[in-house]
Amino acid sequence: MNKELEAILARRQIKPTAMRLLVLEFLTSQTAAISLPDLEQEFQYSDRTTLYRTLKTFEEKLLIHSINDGSGSIKYALCQEDCLGEHHTDLHLHFYCTECKETTCLPKTRVPQVYLPEHFKLAELNLMAKGVCGSCALQDCN
Repeated sequence: MNKELEAILARRQIKPTAMRLLVLEFLTSQTAAISLPDLEQEFQYSDRTTLYRTLKTFEEKLLIHSINDGSGSIKYALCQEDCLGEHHTDLHLHFYCTECKETTCLPKTRVPQVYLPEHFKLAELNLMAKGVCGSCALQDCN
């Protein structure tokens, strides 16, 4: 597993430090986006600044993307493999569950093309849906 993680970091030109490998391993095991406090809870004995810098490095190198889901805490999730270059190319829907408070990437649901008026320059595009996720909906049915 470590060689696979190192290869992922190498593809993004990220030096594979011990902390970066641990954070990447944690991120790959997640089904929902995580926040810095989530990461701090997982790595209780690690320095908060190191964790924050790791997330920022991953984001700058397009390994992860940030999600503002309106919960008051920025969340982070892994990018798709084709998200390379200077800008994120994996624009997709994010879903925030109002029951379990998890934010999930839905990469098969693409963000529609947005046409802006002349002289407008798009810097970022985020599509957020809110409601009840499949797991929470099933719990309500029982």
